[in-house]
Amino acid sequence: MGMLTERDINLYNESGYVVPDFQLDAEIVEEIGFYHDHLIKKHPEYTDYCPAVLCYETGFLKFARIPEILDMVEQLIGPDFALWNSSFFAKPAKVGSKTPWHQDGEYWPVRPLATCSVWIAVDDSTEDNGCLRVIPGSHKGRRLKPHDYNSADGLSLALELKSEEYDEASAESIILRAGQISLHDVYLVHGSEPNQSERPRRGMTLRYMPTTSVFDRSLDTNKRVGKFAMSERTLYLMRGTDQSKQNDFRIRY
Repeated sequence: MGMLTERDINLYNESGYVVPDFQLDAEIVEEIGFYHDHLIKKHPEYTDYCPAVLCYETGFLKFARIPEILDMVEQLIGPDFALWNSSFFAKPAKVGSKTPWHQDGEYWPVRPLATCSVWIAVDDSTEDNGCLRVIPGSHKGRRLKPHDYNSADGLSLALELKSEEYDEASAESIILRAGQISLHDVYLVHGSEPNQSERPRRGMTLRYMPTTSVFDRSLDTNKRVGKFAMSERTLYLMRGTDQSKQNDFRIRY
């Protein structure tokens, strides 16, 4: 038996996300915070948001390989999967940015589009400090909805879902204690508000794709997020084999 219950799996399939009955040890959460502190000392431009932490510090890989997390991902997307990215959304107290409503897949060169994202709360994540908010069931159409470019200040991402494509009144907040995780589908509509509290809200994401999909480096990279283009990300096989036989696992940085 895996870490997720049958109810958890049904919730993920129905709502597009799930918060399992699982919490990382405090020592692991503290270690993630240590790695993040070290990262932003060297790269202060990423104090608020780093789109690709593995481009700068491969030590974060140890957290992507936590067996319980891999077990849960396997229950949702199958036994053959790879990690293709990890990001850090760190909203400092009072200055953390807003993440507009969006679908992750709008940015990603994975075809067929498929990813399970794991969101690790490094601090308590609440409505006051800008927790993740989601539109349950918005993944069911299995399509990317229209997005617009938004160049406004104070946004962590530039592509924003058109307002007619979602109903914010149906949004749910994912409130997590430090060490808890959520998992969500690539098509799920989600976003978050700025951190107006006195407490930081740090969250680390892990992006896993089934190897029946291909990380296609030839696709348009104009939607670059951060210093490194999508084509420059290293793909790490986590479990099983490359079922597509087309993925490139060579180290890129």
